[in-house]
Amino acid sequence: MIRFEKVSKDLGGRKVLDGVSFEVERGGTFVIVGPSGAGKSVTLKHMLCLYRPDEGRVLVDGEVVSEVPNSGLEQVRKRFGVLFQNAALLEWLDVGENVALPLREKTTMSEEEIQEAVHEKLKLVGLEDAISKHPSELSGGMRKRAGLARALIEKPEIILYDEPTSGLDPVSSRSIDHLINSMRQDLKVTSVVVTHDLHSALLIGTRIAMIYEGRILEVSAPEQFIKSKQEFVRGFLESQFITKKGPWEDKQ
Repeated sequence: MIRFEKVSKDLGGRKVLDGVSFEVERGGTFVIVGPSGAGKSVTLKHMLCLYRPDEGRVLVDGEVVSEVPNSGLEQVRKRFGVLFQNAALLEWLDVGENVALPLREKTTMSEEEIQEAVHEKLKLVGLEDAISKHPSELSGGMRKRAGLARALIEKPEIILYDEPTSGLDPVSSRSIDHLINSMRQDLKVTSVVVTHDLHSALLIGTRIAMIYEGRILEVSAPEQFIKSKQEFVRGFLESQFITKKGPWEDKQ
């Protein structure tokens, strides 16, 4: 569904992406892992055409989106929902208003239709009782859930997650993992996740890509990824105390 073909990008005189190629399958969860500064978030921004490749192409369903003129970018971006690292909630709006915002700004839906959609998405992420709360009243995990409800409100085909478990305790992190899996299974969306959290990557990913110094070192299913013989991948696994034993062994 999403394909990178030898994508390279220089930023600030540094090559952030260096000939990156991979393919994201429709309905899968493609997870990009790697150290800080490796090029993970820059890869995500190329999917939204926030960056254009210096070399190579980005395609979505065969369309070369990296070459779409600025006038056509809104149509490209309508296919995506984004959960930002900090959830990006507006502090002066309550949860319901935050989730409704894209519909109020971009559609002609009636208020009744908007409220119905908001309640549906908040129920989906388990936040229907928090509709009148403000972001300052929410835990970190609840803020992420609210951000996810807003990302889903326009019924995107693809959801991009930027460090969805960052700053969360282990229990909240696994709760977010469960939600990501639910979105894939129940809504049949395609997901792309950028994360440092290998436990999360192994639990949610149908394919995992390791990026280092702007290059893809490995792309494989979780059960193959944990058996990698690539030296940097092995070191990254060991740094988070990942062994071959775990729930990912029987992952389908």
